[in-house]
Amino acid sequence: MLRRVLREPLTQFLGLALAIFILYGALNRSTEPTPGTILVTTARIEQLSGLFAKTWQRPPTAQELKGLVDDYVKEEIYSREAMRLGLDRDDTVIRRRLRQKMEFLVDAEAGALTPTDADLEAYLKANAGQFRVEPMMAFQQIYLSPGKRGAEIDNDAQAMLDEVRANAQIDTAMLSDETLLPSTMPLTTKAVIGQTFGKAFAEELEKAPIHEWSGPISSSYGLHLVRVTERKVGRDPALSEVRAAVAREWSNAKRKSFEQDRMEALLKRYQVKIEGAANVEAGR
Repeated sequence: MLRRVLREPLTQFLGLALAIFILYGALNRSTEPTPGTILVTTARIEQLSGLFAKTWQRPPTAQELKGLVDDYVKEEIYSREAMRLGLDRDDTVIRRRLRQKMEFLVDAEAGALTPTDADLEAYLKANAGQFRVEPMMAFQQIYLSPGKRGAEIDNDAQAMLDEVRANAQIDTAMLSDETLLPSTMPLTTKAVIGQTFGKAFAEELEKAPIHEWSGPISSSYGLHLVRVTERKVGRDPALSEVRAAVAREWSNAKRKSFEQDRMEALLKRYQVKIEGAANVEAGR
């Protein structure tokens, strides 16, 4: 039972967090013997000097270094006095920064995980629709304008269809009414075709025979005679085709799961009361 508990991600996270807090406290005790002491260590001075050199591409002069140390001491005094007066409480900026630091702990743990092929295969299988390869089609189209052809548009479409079927050499661009729609589309996903011509058009195009003129197919623009020149059916890809995307989404899912588990565990330590909102449940 104990081994099972120790293997839980949440237990490992809490252990890591506790170790960080203990280490932080130990370092603070070693560098600040008494609450009223501000110790500017050699390491701190080197850090200030290094930041200055990185910014200005040269080391600070003695006077500039003294100014950096003085400014650090001023910042430390103001920070301590502000906390002593409680100025850090209910400060939105500070609260958000502390929240970010807690979230970084979860991100660090989730980021350290490396999925196995079995993990990725299982995730891909469970979320197949997210990674499915869309159907793709390439086609030509001849446009017939309702505004130009009026009540004769259906008769014109049938006559034009008979003409292009009978004469493979005919210039179809000369038959099409004026439009900004492309007369030819290379291999394109069904979704993108739907964005250009309309979803209903894309659905009908998927049913059209290949390598021959057919139609007419309606769209919000008018009627279209179409000739599908290439078609690729939709399919579920192999892991090797989408590994990077699956790994990214697997990591995102793990991160969200860790954060949810951590929040649920921490929420049990608090009694949340929400005044005037009886139907609001915290943490959900």
